[in-house]
Amino acid sequence: MLDSLIDAVSGSPWTYLIVLLASGGDVIFPPVPSETIVITAGVVAARGGLSVWLLIPAAATGAMLGDNLVYWLGRGLGDPVARRLFRGEQARERLEWAERAIARHGTVLVVVGRFIPGGRTASTFGAGTLAMPWRRFLLADVAAAVLWATYATLLGYLGGATFRGSTWKPLALSLGLAAVISLGVEVWRRIERRRGRDVLGDPLR
Repeated sequence: MLDSLIDAVSGSPWTYLIVLLASGGDVIFPPVPSETIVITAGVVAARGGLSVWLLIPAAATGAMLGDNLVYWLGRGLGDPVARRLFRGEQARERLEWAERAIARHGTVLVVVGRFIPGGRTASTFGAGTLAMPWRRFLLADVAAAVLWATYATLLGYLGGATFRGSTWKPLALSLGLAAVISLGVEVWRRIERRRGRDVLGDPLR
């Protein structure tokens, strides 16, 4: 399976477009494995097939385009779109949490939400439904997208550089570390929420 993924994310110039589309598409359709694709592209870059300095902007640009689309969907359509994007009880609870957190912490939640499983869609959509000023949202989203794109690309690149003679080791290591980091952020969020601590920063004003 890992070999197939490496082959799919090849050294072709089209890969940059794939990275851009995947990075933007998963905010609307979460099953799109954007982080896996970006990490895999980073592994390929470590072998000389792609440029890290093109991958990071491609991933960041795609992420920002997707986030802004969802922001405007939330701001312009609200509940009708929410019913489609957040169908399950857990998804709805995540959106409600994001809206409460944005009301209290504003732009910080847009950045933090990108690293919480399922938090990206909820935080960007919630920013729209609460009518966060677009310029403020955009500044936070640029920071979030660049941080995420750099983190995911370099995670794959460093794994690929460490295990140059193997196909599955760098990808398995990089994806495993990404999963551990995401899980750690989510566990931290849940613990702090149960303790009732205010941990996310400046209020939205």
